[in-house]
Amino acid sequence: MIRAEEVFGTPTNMEVWTAFLLGLVGGAHCAGMCGPLALALPGGGARTTFMVGRLLYNLGRVVTYMLMGAFFGLLGHGFALAGLQRWVSLVIGALILVGLLVSPRFANAIPVTRFVSWLKSTLGRCFQQRALTSLFSVGLLNGILPCGLVYIACAGATATGSLMSGVDYMLAFGIGTVPMMLAISLAGTKLQFVLRLRLQRLIPVSLAVVGALLLLRGMALGIPYVSPILAGQPAAASCCH
Repeated sequence: MIRAEEVFGTPTNMEVWTAFLLGLVGGAHCAGMCGPLALALPGGGARTTFMVGRLLYNLGRVVTYMLMGAFFGLLGHGFALAGLQRWVSLVIGALILVGLLVSPRFANAIPVTRFVSWLKSTLGRCFQQRALTSLFSVGLLNGILPCGLVYIACAGATATGSLMSGVDYMLAFGIGTVPMMLAISLAGTKLQFVLRLRLQRLIPVSLAVVGALLLLRGMALGIPYVSPILAGQPAAASCCH
């Protein structure tokens, strides 16, 4: 019988701070991909209304990321039940590192699908409403725009192996992206170009950290927080006997 705590898990099982780092440094990537959308947000009304609208937009994005975390966390739980959680971490970590070796900009190399056309038309209708609630809807839709960085974060959420850990992972990632996106919507294009150039170089580093930690997690070396022994799995050292 599967217990509820096994499905929902413990958020501390995964190095959530790495998700926050990925989102924070990846803000430079967000500035290029979603910056124009943030700049196009309606700016009328009082200063308080203006700020609330920007916060609602970012809240919508983070909510979408959390829903993704729930889905991929449950997917990871299925892998864990099949005894594949370690292999999921190892494979994902290896793919991230190999991708960086092939091209440091591989997180940007995600093809645009027809799905984007539907998103554009729906976003257009939300912009026409020019209401605070519509800005929250814009954020929700923004969260599902094709983005290599988000896909990598979802892979990390899958490796957590539980619903709540996946939600926690994606929440941390989403919060990490907020400072850059909020700053762009408040300060405009000048901040976008200045910080993007400086942070763009750090994106491969943050991806390498995530990939290395996923590899360590999959090795189950018995190192607290970094490479814990996963539930139902023997330590890496004992596997050699």
